[in-house]
Amino acid sequence: MRYVILIACDPADWADADEATRREYFEAHHAFERHVAEHGTRLSSAALGDADVATTVRHSPDGVTVTDGPFAELVEQLSGYYDVELPDLDTAIQAAKLLPRAYAVEVRPVTVIEGYEHA
Repeated sequence: MRYVILIACDPADWADADEATRREYFEAHHAFERHVAEHGTRLSSAALGDADVATTVRHSPDGVTVTDGPFAELVEQLSGYYDVELPDLDTAIQAAKLLPRAYAVEVRPVTVIEGYEHA
C-alpha cells in the first residue's frame, strides 16, 4: 500500500529548539526512515517552507484569485511529508509513531481514481 505521511507542527518549536532538541528531531526522522526501509520503500519526502511564504490559488465563478499566505491561519502548519510504500496501515502507523512527539502526524492512503491516468 502507498501512504502519504503528513507532518504538522508549530514552526516555533523548531525555531526555539536548542541543539540537543534538534538532534532528537533528526534521530526520530532517522528511526522513521530505518523502519520504512526495513518494511517498504520511501518514494519521496520533503520539508516544506513555512506557511507565510505559501501562495494560495482559488477558483470562483468570478475567476481565479491568487493570494500570498496560507489557506487557513493555524498555529500548527503542514511542514513536511513522506510518500512511502508499506505493507499495511499498522506498519504505517508504527512508522508515524517514530516521528518527533511534537508533531501531529496524519497517515493517508493514496487512492487511484478510476479513469484518471497520469500525464
